[in-house]
Amino acid sequence: MDIFSTLQEDKGRLSPSESRIAEIIVNDFEFAVNASIIELAERAEVSPPTVTRFCRRLGCESFSDFKVQLARTAHIGVRYLKPESKSTDPADVAQDIITKAQNALFLLHRSLDLAAIEAAVSHIAKADMIYAFGSGGNSSMIADELQNRLFRLGLRITASSDHSMQLMMAAAARPGDVLIGSSFSGRNMELVRAFELARQTKVKTIALTQTDSPVAKAAEIVVPIDLPEGHNIYRPTSTRIAYIATIDILSSLVAYAVQPKATTTLRRIKQQLVIHRDGDDRQLLGD
Repeated sequence: MDIFSTLQEDKGRLSPSESRIAEIIVNDFEFAVNASIIELAERAEVSPPTVTRFCRRLGCESFSDFKVQLARTAHIGVRYLKPESKSTDPADVAQDIITKAQNALFLLHRSLDLAAIEAAVSHIAKADMIYAFGSGGNSSMIADELQNRLFRLGLRITASSDHSMQLMMAAAARPGDVLIGSSFSGRNMELVRAFELARQTKVKTIALTQTDSPVAKAAEIVVPIDLPEGHNIYRPTSTRIAYIATIDILSSLVAYAVQPKATTTLRRIKQQLVIHRDGDDRQLLGD
């Protein structure tokens, strides 16, 4: 049960007394989650039975059940109850987005684990087959971007965002293959399962994720990405910028490691783009 969603849906149908109770819950969450029924009734200037009826209207069996459901709401994130007030002026929004992206890149650069990156590059460059796994909106994009960066270097790679397919691919992988997994939270237990399965058959596993997370602990090599996020729930996460930069670092180093193969493959790709799309060599490299 999401009490706040229910309140939003029933907002126009609440009585004046119920509206006062609802306003306290929304605007003073800390008070509401800790208050007794008498304290909440006094603050809303209603009787305790009115509070009880209000709780039942929301689908709770009693005031005690209401308090339990309200406390659970905190696990969703209090920042979603009262989002930060931000300017909606296009110039301010643009500055906020770009500044956060710059900060993410700065913090990433300062915290890069170069030894882990070097180890990952070494295995990727000589892999017989590369499996890039990621699920959810951000990590699935990262898996696709890994495929986009590495296939053009002449490497064999496939990306998957489907948990069942990931498990089957991990089972089919062989020694000499590499599994790269992305998880922003580090709590993707399906990816953990795929890592554990791959390691049973001596497949190299590389994780792009948070330090000391379940995903990190399941992988052989961890490229840690630990960045703070603000409380603005409407701004896309700037951490994904750091993940993309990390992929660019990895793919560039891999390209240098397999330079003859990469040069040949890149030239063949560019040749087809010039012939069938561009007409000359002035457009973006291979994209």
